Amino acid sequence: MAVPGGLFAVYKPAGVAWGRVRGAVETALLRELNAAPGRPPRQHVRFLPAPDGTTGLVAARVPVLADHPLVRGPRFRRLKIGAGHRLDTKASGVFVLGIGHGNKLLTHLYNCHLTKVYTVGGLFGKATDDFSDTGNLVEKTTFDHITREKLERIVAVIQGTNHKALLMYSNIDMKTQEAYELAVKGLIRPMGKSPPIITAIRCLQFALPEFQLEIHCLHETQQYLRKIVHEIGLELKSSAVCTQVRRIRDGVFTLDDALLRTQWNLQSIRNAIWDCQLKVKTELEKTLGHQDKSLLPKMAAEMAHAADG
Repeated sequence: MAVPGGLFAVYKPAGVAWGRVRGAVETALLRELNAAPGRPPRQHVRFLPAPDGTTGLVAARVPVLADHPLVRGPRFRRLKIGAGHRLDTKASGVFVLGIGHGNKLLTHLYNCHLTKVYTVGGLFGKATDDFSDTGNLVEKTTFDHITREKLERIVAVIQGTNHKALLMYSNIDMKTQEAYELAVKGLIRPMGKSPPIITAIRCLQFALPEFQLEIHCLHETQQYLRKIVHEIGLELKSSAVCTQVRRIRDGVFTLDDALLRTQWNLQSIRNAIWDCQLKVKTELEKTLGHQDKSLLPKMAAEMAHAADG
């Protein structure tokens, strides 16, 4: 049975390290691959004593003992599975993995610097040492004066500040035709290292003391998002802790693409790789092809190789 190759997404639950998720996927695939029927043992000719007890030897075909499963051991012992943008233990959501030749595609996707989208939950009225609701309590504050309008004003300020940073780190002269063409294609973003940048932020729910934000961002960590919640609390003359960080989109991969724990099997992963193949190819050609046209034939070959794998 052939090992699949390509990119797919799984849903990482909160409270589980990303390495354990990757390990669980590898274990499930290895178990299924090794349980599949393999090729029959090779045969070789041996001269054995005659079965009827007469003297002399009789030629017979017998299996090669070296091919016996108990001698050979499992056919597959390890799979090359790479991880995309990581999620820390407390966070949940879309987690992209690459298998086989998909590991090269992971590198290309990383170089695209695509936006990731999170839903982030917050709770007004207390502060902790790690900005999360499970941290050690530092202080309690009042929050009755906070309204949705005040929260949305702070959110608008955050978006405006980050928009300036986005343009600065994109290294593009906004008065040029190139900038216009990039803006039309949605390609204005830093194509190298930069501090975390929020490209869009809005309030989804507000019911004191709880609130929920949707944050579109680049080069972030989940701890950075928790700190944003903490700073929003301070700006509103109160305090706030983060109750949830959930990634709902990672580049071209959405929650709909993410395989649940019960779907971490060979057939589901094959189907997921196949279903996402076209949008991965389209995004790579749009983003990296704009930077360097010579990359397109190489990426096309790698996509085909991954599909064949």
